[in-house]
Amino acid sequence: MNTKHARLAVVVKGWPRLSETFIAQELVALEEMGHDLEIWSLRFPTDKKRHPLHDRLKAKVNYLPEYLYQEPLRVLRGIGRNILRGGFWKATAVWLWDLMRDRTTNRGRRFGQACVLGAELPPETAALYAHFMHTPASVTRYAAIMRGMDWGVSAHAKDIWTSPEWEKREKLQASTYGAEFLATCTGFGAEHLKGLADRRDRVELIYHGLDLARFPAPPERTITDGPLRLLSVGRLVEKKGFDNLIAALGQLPETLDWHWQHIGGGNGDTLKAYARDLGIDHRITWSGACDQPEVIEAMRASDIFVLPSRIAKDGDRDGLPNVLMEAASQKLCILSTPVSAIPEFIDTGVHGILSDDAPEALAAAMTDLGNNPQKRLSLAEAAYERLTNHFLMGPHIKALDARLKALIGE
Repeated sequence: MNTKHARLAVVVKGWPRLSETFIAQELVALEEMGHDLEIWSLRFPTDKKRHPLHDRLKAKVNYLPEYLYQEPLRVLRGIGRNILRGGFWKATAVWLWDLMRDRTTNRGRRFGQACVLGAELPPETAALYAHFMHTPASVTRYAAIMRGMDWGVSAHAKDIWTSPEWEKREKLQASTYGAEFLATCTGFGAEHLKGLADRRDRVELIYHGLDLARFPAPPERTITDGPLRLLSVGRLVEKKGFDNLIAALGQLPETLDWHWQHIGGGNGDTLKAYARDLGIDHRITWSGACDQPEVIEAMRASDIFVLPSRIAKDGDRDGLPNVLMEAASQKLCILSTPVSAIPEFIDTGVHGILSDDAPEALAAAMTDLGNNPQKRLSLAEAAYERLTNHFLMGPHIKALDARLKALIGE
């Protein structure tokens, strides 16, 4: 087969998504390296804005039936086109075994989407590649079995820590039609997944890194008067820890003049009411979901970036949030927590401060940084050096490029 123009089908949960710039950055870079991509999205977009990065991707985007009842004829056509393939019955057997252990409508939807994907993949498609190990990887796996194709996957955070162990293990075994490779963006996650794979080399640590070409040079930061400008960027979900942060803001000393800006989607009614109850709502700006230029502008105007990540009750947690690297790119002092892989980027006291996520500890850390502007500048300089020396996108995207070329047979 001539693989020079082999098409790689990329399965994502939704496209485009403001909170997943790391996926957009990766796909644009792969396309610019010569990969011929086609996107298959399990969901329609819900964000009202797009990042400029999304507009750089030239790949065709297809949307699978988000709910099977919405496109029943398309699903039936998908089953009909696959049913004569020997792989269809193998995929059905795998799916039924999965369904026995996960009796959910979502599991049924995954198989229906896989039937559509398997039927509609262009004949020149050489392999499939999924982003996220849970739902997208399941759809990809079933479709790959139907079509007799190899597949790979990138795992990130929630998909690793909230998926059942049996499912992760089977997606990493050759005997159960597992992925040819799994790339994951944290050493913490990589070690966990290597322990579930039939071969440790099936799993590779590949950091997302940051493409500095997308960002302006950092501003010349100096010590200035005025309120301490705190910034957080992240969805309003439990694992981000913003309830603890608001409690911490309520404990800041009266002598500290401050203002906090939050950027990110989600329902913030409960948190806004909490801030009102604490009497600090006049010091807070809720900006909602913003595009990349708006986020960078806010970072350049701030003094401290605060991300109080924690482990949620269901086990969900951050991996290594790209937004920390974005803050470092603008020489913005970072205050976060030692959750998951965050310490892989930040040594506390060297590149930023990693605090306990308790409100009292966060308040003490913010007070200390607020009263020590020179310390903020020194930490920010060190984080920028850490980013530029070890966490730029180039070396890491080359490792992924090699994995994908092997996947499609180049």
